[in-house]
Amino acid sequence: MKQSPYLNKVQESMKPGVITLHGFLGSDSRNLIDILIEDDAAVKRKNLTHDLIAARMIEFRDSGAAGLGEFRRVPPHFEVKVDSVRGKLPCPFGEPGIHQKTNITVRNTVLDREITYTDMHIHLVQMHGFYEGTGSPYRLNPGILMEVLEIESAENP
Repeated sequence: MKQSPYLNKVQESMKPGVITLHGFLGSDSRNLIDILIEDDAAVKRKNLTHDLIAARMIEFRDSGAAGLGEFRRVPPHFEVKVDSVRGKLPCPFGEPGIHQKTNITVRNTVLDREITYTDMHIHLVQMHGFYEGTGSPYRLNPGILMEVLEIESAENP
């Protein structure tokens, strides 16, 4: 699909060294629009929305915040750790505001898997349906994210 001039500008801001050291795209050479379309399709195949995924991410962040950098048990079988790092980041899509550098690690003890995401990820997922490019050190694979956080639609309880 043809990419708009706006998304061309956003993609430029996602390159290494512009906003973050590693950027947001990793080794992914596709246009940003193609990354967004592919991840959106993965979410839709599960009958979910980016808003539902972001809401679950927020729920875990808020549950773990009182742990002050230590893992907290979150029923029924999760452990969550929230670490704050100094600094803030702007949205690469150019929206006003800045996002805290907070790392949220969620362990699913039944699956024996964990995933780490940030406040910036929550924003990018919720507002833009963006999970970062393939090969990015901070890429969130939507399928793995939905599995580890046990996110299901109301149609798939």
